[in-house]
Amino acid sequence: MKKYKKQLLKIYVITFCVLGCLESLKAQDLGQLIEMGLQQNTGVKQADLQYKLASEKVNEVQVIPNTEFSVGYFATALETRTGAQKMKASVVQMLPWFGSITARENYAASLADAQYESIAIAQRKLVMDLSQNYYELWSNISQQRVLQEQLEILKRYEILALTSIEVGQASAVDVLKLQMRENDILEDIAILKQDYLAVQSQINLDLNRDKSNPIIVKPDLEMPTDEVLELDEITNLHPELLQYDKLYESVEQSDLLNQKERAPMIGFGLDYIAIEERQDLEIVHSGDDIFVPMVSVSIPIFNSKYKSKSVQNKIQKEAYKLQKQDKKNSLTGILDVAVKQRNSAQISFVTQTKNLEQAKNAQDILLKSYETGMIDFDDVLDIETLQLKYEINRIASIKSYYKQQTVINYLTQ
Repeated sequence: MKKYKKQLLKIYVITFCVLGCLESLKAQDLGQLIEMGLQQNTGVKQADLQYKLASEKVNEVQVIPNTEFSVGYFATALETRTGAQKMKASVVQMLPWFGSITARENYAASLADAQYESIAIAQRKLVMDLSQNYYELWSNISQQRVLQEQLEILKRYEILALTSIEVGQASAVDVLKLQMRENDILEDIAILKQDYLAVQSQINLDLNRDKSNPIIVKPDLEMPTDEVLELDEITNLHPELLQYDKLYESVEQSDLLNQKERAPMIGFGLDYIAIEERQDLEIVHSGDDIFVPMVSVSIPIFNSKYKSKSVQNKIQKEAYKLQKQDKKNSLTGILDVAVKQRNSAQISFVTQTKNLEQAKNAQDILLKSYETGMIDFDDVLDIETLQLKYEINRIASIKSYYKQQTVINYLTQ
């Protein structure tokens, strides 16, 4: 008996030392993790690069058609009055219709604006993912703490049971039952530790760093007592909806560009013909080279391509309208579920708190019964099981509240 009590004392000392070491580690604030993620997350960086790429295309369209140069040599010289033609050189520059380049720039800029919303979407999703995983870690470590407390209580009951055996008020079966329950709790703690590492790895990967970096969450997370407000609808300024407005605008710019491309193109050029001076006659301007300024017009006579493009743009705008409304309906449904589940979490927390208080009262009654020499260790296990259940349910309610709040923040802020 004395040897067994010494082993229990040793376990308590080790447990308190471990808990003390954990508390001495610096807990990481969720805001710090989010700030780090916004700077280092590969998804956010990729969205930013895609936006820069789309923005650079504005410079790409600020061009006019290539200048055409041509040079020809007369294999058989053509005789003219002032001499034989030896060589011909030409230069031609086509120019788009007035405002065409500006229309291209506006179209490219509208596509870049739509791509910019992808950055905001990626950032919001990252914040939501990091927050939810952070609350998962909090729930995990809180459950470990509760299980550890329950384990210590069971060990105290085990000492009581061993003492009761000596006076004939309990049997060895009661001790074995308590020990089996302790083994179950140790198993649960071991599983929770593995789950903690898995979620920790996911957070570190979102932060684009080594997945084994330790993350210590702050333990001071409580259920808010303020009355929550119902949120009826999603704002149209949400980036997932705003992106469709930007895409719609890009199609309108595409329409304007299509109209400009249907217009003629004007070309300016110059032909130069080298003339060989005549040797047989003396003629005025003999051997003078010829310069021929030119103006040309390119007219798109067969314009079915542009008509088809106009019809396509009209269809695409209707499609974006429907896609936006469908997305808004989907997000509204998600918001409604999140609000209801957040409210349910508060209701559940209140109920579990009441149940926990009653379970602790029952525990006090059992302890008083022990003082009178009567204790039923089956009742002890039942009460401890209920108490643990209510503690875990309280933690689950708090976790659910904050996880649903992250969804609401994603949709409404």
